[in-house]
Amino acid sequence: MWHPAADDRVLASVCVDVRAGRYRYAYEALAETRSDFALRAHRSLVLASEAAGTDLVERWLAEEPTPEAALMWARVAVQRALRAADALDERAEALERIALTACDRAAVLAPEDPTPWVAKLAMARLHRLREPAPQGLLTAPPGPWRLFAHILSLDPWHREAHHRFLSCFFTRYGGSVNAAWDVAAFLSQRAPADSALRLLPLVALVESYNPTQLLADRIWEQPQWRSTALSIYHNWLPEAARYRFTPVLDLAYLAHALVMAQCEFEARAVFTAMGPYASRMPWSAFGDPVEQLSRARRACGLPVPRPD
Repeated sequence: MWHPAADDRVLASVCVDVRAGRYRYAYEALAETRSDFALRAHRSLVLASEAAGTDLVERWLAEEPTPEAALMWARVAVQRALRAADALDERAEALERIALTACDRAAVLAPEDPTPWVAKLAMARLHRLREPAPQGLLTAPPGPWRLFAHILSLDPWHREAHHRFLSCFFTRYGGSVNAAWDVAAFLSQRAPADSALRLLPLVALVESYNPTQLLADRIWEQPQWRSTALSIYHNWLPEAARYRFTPVLDLAYLAHALVMAQCEFEARAVFTAMGPYASRMPWSAFGDPVEQLSRARRACGLPVPRPD
């Protein structure tokens, strides 16, 4: 199953309602996450992808201007702005101004919620903010460090914030391979051993993958990367079972790294933890995601579920 809601049945049901133009259950699904920022980020992002092509959030905000309505407006506005910028749409600047306004309004209505600030961070790559890096990074890459620091003051281990921040240093957004690796290592090393943030170096490694390089597929077999994947397997995987929803994307990065490192026994356990759910990344970085994921599962002696 490739749906981003995975086994969050409340979210999956609400997605159907949002597609039908109804927001009542979306409000309830988000209101119950006011003290669970990880779940709030996950649900609001998935719901925004369903609502971005409609006027649902504008109607919702006009009729019931709650913090949840404002948050959804911010999420949707940011998605529209990023899509326009990536498509070189002439409306991109106007949509970005709308998105910034939406993020600010959501932050005012819920000052303890990091999610509006994370939404704003998603747009940081559009302007290559050049704030100096803190001590401890070899490459000292400039970036949106102040905005990131504010988010960490609200939630020190916010998963999406770390991934959004890391993406600012990807080569496709004007960064470099060395800077991305440096930032990923810096952020992961300061996180607890059982945190999903320990996966950040694996994300940077996939992002830097270049199939034209000699022995590109053998990088994961190097002792540094194999030990990284095995450490995450031993320390984080047991924690994943306690999540309120299956962290499919994080599990996929770990499974991929273990398969590439020829640790099929450990990868099998990760695939088992994923259940029938799947994400397109990291598999799509190497070809057709269905084909790549199927090949990886077969390498671990697992059956390939029929796509849903």
